[in-house]
Amino acid sequence: MNNIQIIIDYISNYGLVFLFIIIFLEYLNFPGLGAAIVMPAVGIAVSKFNINIVLAIVISIIAGELASYILFGISYWFGRPILTKIYNKFPKSRKPIDKAFHYIENYGYKGILIARIIPVARTLIPFVAGIFRMNLLKCSIYSVIGVTIWNTILIYAGYAFGNYFI
Repeated sequence: MNNIQIIIDYISNYGLVFLFIIIFLEYLNFPGLGAAIVMPAVGIAVSKFNINIVLAIVISIIAGELASYILFGISYWFGRPILTKIYNKFPKSRKPIDKAFHYIENYGYKGILIARIIPVARTLIPFVAGIFRMNLLKCSIYSVIGVTIWNTILIYAGYAFGNYFI
């Protein structure tokens, strides 16, 4: 059974609670949970089990933002030491993290919105924003817009085209 089918099966058994959990973990950068798999699978499940797509998207946005607040808070208080450990232990992570830094350094709060729709950088941006000690309310506004765009496109893609692949 492939990952998409597993996610669909769990959503069929546990509904919106599982949808919230899986997206929450994906936004926390939980290993093995890429948005390119998770979000379209959610869309397929929404279509297959007649779940309200607007409700599913809203839950996905809430899950993504709550996970982002956790990353923001951790990095706000402990960011530099954690970043140093990540750079030393996982040298390949340097490039995507540096890309997230680039968006904030060059575009400020608008960089959060831009990064939210770019793979890999999108889940690292709250961590970087916390390191910069950016205003949480302003970060949230730009983040919610970006998360809404990203989640809606990927969930709707699964909703609209999933039957062709599953």
